[in-house]
Amino acid sequence: MSDALLLLPDFALIVVGWLICRYTPLNRPVWDGAERLVYYLLFPALLFTSILRNPISLGSALPLAASGLAIVAVGVAAAYALRAWPGVDARLHASGAQTAFRFNSYVALAMAERLAGTQGVAWTALIMSVCVPLCNVAAVWPLARHGGQGYLRELARNPLILATGAGLLCNLLGLRLPGLADTTLARMGAAALPLGLMAVGAGLQFGALREGPRLAAALMSIRHLLLPAVALVLVMVTALPSGQQAIVMAFAAMPTASSAYVLAVRMGGHGAYTAGLVTLSTLIGMVALPAWLALWRALAQ
Repeated sequence: MSDALLLLPDFALIVVGWLICRYTPLNRPVWDGAERLVYYLLFPALLFTSILRNPISLGSALPLAASGLAIVAVGVAAAYALRAWPGVDARLHASGAQTAFRFNSYVALAMAERLAGTQGVAWTALIMSVCVPLCNVAAVWPLARHGGQGYLRELARNPLILATGAGLLCNLLGLRLPGLADTTLARMGAAALPLGLMAVGAGLQFGALREGPRLAAALMSIRHLLLPAVALVLVMVTALPSGQQAIVMAFAAMPTASSAYVLAVRMGGHGAYTAGLVTLSTLIGMVALPAWLALWRALAQ
């Protein structure tokens, strides 16, 4: 399977969710419950087990982790800066800003295995363990501010942040789950991918992006142009091994996280607009991700 076709199953699941919600008895009320299940239980289980299963050596992996953090930080700063644009709708920005810097963890782990085998998965898990907390904190902030919710309270009870923090802490302490618990959580986490992507499709309204086309274009430019360009500069000027360079490039060019839609809905944001951005990012990523990897390989020769 080519790099581009790797993203096709994700988009197909989004389409399946849209079709099921609109043309079967499994309509909107069913998907409201599915969204809550993914957000509060299944996706936290996936984050926790993904981080815990790959031991982290901070000393040897510091340059790799720093590269991931730098890429995300640039995305956060650029996305937040768009709020100052004249005419930008506050609710659309609060809901969609996260799509500019968050990344699809499922695709990232699958791509890592294709690029560098099991070592690539471990490297990607390290980047995830340090970047997911920053991504989630930065995603919650504009939504909490726009909705008038207490920011610290939202962070303290956000299941994605809690699961990531717990996984990172247990990893650094060298703790491991018993076999039964590990297998159970892993299977719960595996269910997050299809349900989460289908929930995106179930909430999709194709016309929603028309409410803020300039903002959508700017957010997608950050996600698929600015961040990969930053990564390309980083890997060219640092001494990362070739395998780690590939992982950093793939990480920067990822489509946005499918859970962005669920977070927007659960915090009172514009779910349909965010779902449109997630779908658009998945489509763009099918072309942009292999294109950026090809450019990196050409320059690295």
